[in-house]
Amino acid sequence: MTSQAKPPLIVVGVDGSEASRAALRWAARQAALTGSQLRPVHAWRLPPTYGIPADYGDTDFEKQARETLLRTVEEILGEHPGVAVDPQVVEGHPAAVLTEAARHADLLAVGSHGHGAFTGMLLGSVSYHCVQHATCPVLVVRPDGR
Repeated sequence: MTSQAKPPLIVVGVDGSEASRAALRWAARQAALTGSQLRPVHAWRLPPTYGIPADYGDTDFEKQARETLLRTVEEILGEHPGVAVDPQVVEGHPAAVLTEAARHADLLAVGSHGHGAFTGMLLGSVSYHCVQHATCPVLVVRPDGR
């Protein structure tokens, strides 16, 4: 009787930024080297309204997120990537979405927008949250690929 082990899983946060594109490039190379499945994840949520009612009836935020994710994946990996790719679009705060998506992953790769320590404290930092709360190793990639 043979038991087939699942291939390793690399989750990568993709929001269309140059930092996330660098993380996706790195993760795709790593997936190819290790035979891993690649799961690019794009988190989306409604924009804050600050107490003013807003009508978002004409806007499909999930569709926009999916289009951004698929376009980015195709631009970075091409039409026929050499690895298994399972793109996912999830509603929620990026930090929470990524740590949950990586719950059973072997690696989580995220881009760093490089706001620095002080600005990061004011704005919050997805990469910092992931490093602190993910249940797997986390790689933070700078926009220049370092």
